[in-house]
Amino acid sequence: MNRGKVYLVGSGPGDPELLTVKALKILRRAHVVVYDRLVSRQILQQLSRHVEKIYVGKSPGVHTIPQSDIDRILIAKAKQGKTVVRLKSGDPFLFGRGGEEAQELRRAKVGFEVVPGVTSALAVPAYAGIPVTHRNYSSSIAIVTGHEDPDKKERLVEWEKLAKSVDTIIVLMGVGRLQSILRSLLKGGCDSKKPVAIIESGTTKHQRITTGSIGNIARKAARNKIKPPAVIVIGDVVKLQKELSWFKR
Repeated sequence: MNRGKVYLVGSGPGDPELLTVKALKILRRAHVVVYDRLVSRQILQQLSRHVEKIYVGKSPGVHTIPQSDIDRILIAKAKQGKTVVRLKSGDPFLFGRGGEEAQELRRAKVGFEVVPGVTSALAVPAYAGIPVTHRNYSSSIAIVTGHEDPDKKERLVEWEKLAKSVDTIIVLMGVGRLQSILRSLLKGGCDSKKPVAIIESGTTKHQRITTGSIGNIARKAARNKIKPPAVIVIGDVVKLQKELSWFKR
């Protein structure tokens, strides 16, 4: 039997035009596409009508199917000799469980390839007019998940230590824990006046930006009814947002 292959592909942050040339090339010859919730519909429309599309999306608190079942699907389809694309939003190796899926494929002796994608951690602030580094404001960044695995015995993100160790903090999947994150940063020594931006549905026509400070951003987010997906940027680079805003223009 001809053994297939699995491609772990990043679809980008939302704007379908940010899909890479390599990713599009692979998608157009795929037999099976296993895709997530935040993958752009416009990207899926590029697929052949003969492609088998399998939705395995997850939203906060709701998983369509368990991760173990996703792994089994990828392995089974590849062992049928098919070209399988595991299509993820953003980049497959940044908080996308791509590393875990690659491990399972390796254990099953299934060939795989990783196709990096444009991550929302960088693209979304850019579309909001926020450079995550700037020689006058920031020479270091940290990209952090706001939603760690609840089954882990210990938390890996030490927010209090992070508070003063980098210039710019970028938080993905953090809206639900916003108040807790802010309290920890304040406890770690962050100035309550440090600028914060929350970019909702970044790089899409629904993009919305809420700016404030560590001291008041939670109230503003509640008033504006901010919902996921959203990227949180904490640091002085947020001061440039109004000056460099370009996407809405």
